[in-house]
Amino acid sequence: MTGTMETRPVHDGHHTVGELVGQATEQLSRLARQEIALAKVELAEKGRRAGRGGGMLGAAGAFAYAGLLALAGTGIAALSLALPVWAAALIVTAVLFVIAAVLAVIGRGQLRRATPPTPEEALGSVRADVEEIRERAHR
Repeated sequence: MTGTMETRPVHDGHHTVGELVGQATEQLSRLARQEIALAKVELAEKGRRAGRGGGMLGAAGAFAYAGLLALAGTGIAALSLALPVWAAALIVTAVLFVIAAVLAVIGRGQLRRATPPTPEEALGSVRADVEEIRERAHR
């Protein structure tokens, strides 16, 4: 037989450090890609559920608003038995505006406590981690 025969280095079951590092890097890369793909699938499903839940909460809010309007009308009708209709409507309107003002003040206070929107605890934890890594690197 004439021709060239491909030769490969023969290993006795041992791999070089470079080969082992290459295999480990390839395996870690594959694992990371698989984990990212799994996370994408999971987040997509959670996103769909959140969308459905948000839509249902929005519908619930719309019905609650309609119920509040009906309750206001009921209050006006009930007060109009003892007062002129215009006075009953004025009283119910004033009560609704007072409730709105109280909710606005409370909401504004909550927003002030939420700003600036930085995750202070997480940033502190990351800073501590970086400091720990620096200390260990200098040892």
